[in-house]
Amino acid sequence: MNKNEIPSISSRKSPFISVSILIKDLKSLLKAGVLAANVLPVFSGFWLALHFTNKSFLDYWELFLLTMIGSTLVMGGALILNNWYDVDIDTIMERTKSRPTVTGNIPLNVVLTMGIVFTVLGFIFLIFTTLEAAIYGLVGWFTYVFLYTMWSKRRYTFNTVIGSVSGAVTPLIGWTVIESSLHIIPLMLFLILFIFQMPHTFAIAMKKCKEYSAAGVAMLPVVRGFAVTKVQIVVYVACLLPLPFFLAPLGTPFFVLATLFNVGWLGVAISGFFTKNDLKWAHVNFLYSVNYITILFLLMVFVTI
Repeated sequence: MNKNEIPSISSRKSPFISVSILIKDLKSLLKAGVLAANVLPVFSGFWLALHFTNKSFLDYWELFLLTMIGSTLVMGGALILNNWYDVDIDTIMERTKSRPTVTGNIPLNVVLTMGIVFTVLGFIFLIFTTLEAAIYGLVGWFTYVFLYTMWSKRRYTFNTVIGSVSGAVTPLIGWTVIESSLHIIPLMLFLILFIFQMPHTFAIAMKKCKEYSAAGVAMLPVVRGFAVTKVQIVVYVACLLPLPFFLAPLGTPFFVLATLFNVGWLGVAISGFFTKNDLKWAHVNFLYSVNYITILFLLMVFVTI
C-alpha cells in the first residue's frame, strides 16, 4: 500500500488535539528514545576531542551549542522523514499504529514539511561549526533517509548494515568540530557504534519478527530465520572484544569495565544457543545492548573529567 493511497487518515480526527497528546505525538514522530541515543555520542565525541587536544570546554561552548542543536535537528529531520515514508508499514505493525502519521493527528504533508525544515535548519547550524562535521552529518542523514529508509529496508537484509553506518557517524560529528577525524579514538567510537547496532537491531527484529514479516520488511530473522540471526549476533558481539585495547588512553578503569561489559554481552549472546524461549532471550539482548551503549559512552566522558 502506498502512503498516498491511505484513505483520509487526517479526516478521521479532529483538527484540535490536547497539548498532552500533541507532545506525545511529537515524541513519537521524533522517536525521542532513538534521537537521545544518537545525540549522546555526538556529545561524547566533542568532549573526547577536547580532552585529547588539551582544549578547554569554556573556549568552545558556542561551538558546542551549534553542534548539539545542529546535529539534533538533522537527526530529528531524518527520523521524521523516516516516519513519513514508512507510514504504510507503520499502519500494519502493531507497535507503530499509534504514531501520529498513522492516527492522522499530524497530516502527512505537515510531517514532510517538518522533516525538511528540521533538516535544513540543522545543516545551517552545523555549517557554522566545521565543514567536516557538516559532511559527516550529511553522510548520516543521506544514509538513513535514502539508502536505508527508501532503498534497502524493504528489499535486503543488509539494510541493518546501512542503518548502522548512519548511526555510527554521530561521534565523528562531535569530534570533527574540534579536531580532524584522522585519529584512533574517533575511529574506535565509529566501530563501537557500528558493530553494536547490528546485534541490537537483530534483537529487535527477533522480538518483532511477525510484525516485520506482515509488513514485508526484509529483516534478517524474517528472511533467514532465528538460528542464522543468533550466530550473527554472537559474531558481532565478539567483534567488540578487542576494541577497548585501542581505547587504552582512556585509562585502566575504562578498559577493565568496557572489557567486562563486552564479555558479559558475549555470554548473553551465546546463551541464545541453549534457550527455550527465543523471544525472551531476544528481549534480554535488547535490554543489555541499550544499557551497554549508554553506559559506555557516558563512561568515556566520566573517566576524562
